[in-house]
Amino acid sequence: MARTESQRQLLAAYKQRPIVGGVCAIRCPAAGRTLLLAAPNPEGQRNRFAFSVSTGACVHAALARDWRVFGPDSFTFEVLETLERGPGQTDAAFRADLETLRDIWRDKLTAEGAALYH
Repeated sequence: MARTESQRQLLAAYKQRPIVGGVCAIRCPAAGRTLLLAAPNPEGQRNRFAFSVSTGACVHAALARDWRVFGPDSFTFEVLETLERGPGQTDAAFRADLETLRDIWRDKLTAEGAALYH
């Protein structure tokens, strides 16, 4: 099927959009613990979290025990920091940068006395 001009323009705009990753935190205040995620797509992670809360199904194995004990409504989701992918940056390099950013947040939260899921 041939693409129309408007479809081509939409596709070009989609490919040129900025790609933003980030570090996300899923917190369980009842347990006093936090899970840190290096996320190439933080909004996708937010949607995944919201879906898991709405269905009651835990999607992160590290959270499973507390998910059962305290329930899905005891968890919160937060994007701690975002990072825009550089022009020409490979997926692997972007992922490595996100993991480094997550490690920085891990060190910061640990220094503040936060307990983290592993």
